[in-house]
Amino acid sequence: HNLLKEFAQYLKRFVRTTDILTRYIGAGFVLMLPNTPKPRALSLAQRLCENIQKHSFKVRKIKIKLKTSISVINYPDDNISGVAGLIDALDKTVLRAKELGGNRICSYEAVTTKEKVLITKREEIEGLKINLKKAGKKLNQALLESIYAFAKAIEMRDHYTGEHVEKTVNIVREIAKELGLSQSKITNLEQAAVLHDLGKIGIDDNILRKKARLTEKEYEQIKKHPLIGAEIIRSIHFLKDVVPYILYHHERYDGKGYVAGLKGDEIPLGARILAIADVYQALISDRPYRKAYSKKKTVEIIKEGSGKQFDPIVVKALLRTINKNRKKD
Repeated sequence: HNLLKEFAQYLKRFVRTTDILTRYIGAGFVLMLPNTPKPRALSLAQRLCENIQKHSFKVRKIKIKLKTSISVINYPDDNISGVAGLIDALDKTVLRAKELGGNRICSYEAVTTKEKVLITKREEIEGLKINLKKAGKKLNQALLESIYAFAKAIEMRDHYTGEHVEKTVNIVREIAKELGLSQSKITNLEQAAVLHDLGKIGIDDNILRKKARLTEKEYEQIKKHPLIGAEIIRSIHFLKDVVPYILYHHERYDGKGYVAGLKGDEIPLGARILAIADVYQALISDRPYRKAYSKKKTVEIIKEGSGKQFDPIVVKALLRTINKNRKKD
């Protein structure tokens, strides 16, 4: 009873004045988020899950770590009818999250359809997570080598991604140095650059390899890869600082990006750096549906996106690194 009280008080830290937090059955709680888009609800669920895992709850001077299973239901967009349907959807989704081992986030959409959301290609993703956990016991250098090995697994499915990764690493490193970041933060950024497209392992090969432009529905699938990537690595201790960079690397400075619609300084600096490096490298590369832009045209596009898609400070840092490299050449 005391533990549930403390847990409820802890949940209240994440609740807005417009939200409703209530006790459900047993040790369950329901958090209602009025007028909240599904990506933002998923982002909050991710934060909750991560913070609860880290937090030590106290009962009679005994510290206890809790395991949580979180379901995300979008009512009424998930085609749920009435209160009875909502309760049934809640029970099914929580049960699915528990079946996956706890400390999981599961959407009702993932339970009722075959769409590749957070549990897409679960066996493949679970195998990857097991390998990453085993790698976590090795020395730092071996860990870094393991990370590159996992990135190569993506390269076999998407040739562009494989080539893109290594070049993006170099760009984020140069930007980070230009901004005077510490070596530890530079290392985190390098690892994030390697892993930022890891979530594509949960995306259909036909979409990844499509030579024509994607349809709106296919693009919605692609937009899920940051969530999938973050879900794969969030339980790996040595990568905990990397997760936000991967999760938010498609956010825009003006708030029009995905997955959570963050804007400005709400977006972690590492994600802002990774975002511009990702786009810059994509623009100067051949894609299945277009030829590479010239570096001159790419710089124009980056400048045009300053303050809109990109952080102006990071844009200036990138342009300085480009000018330095030109002088070296």
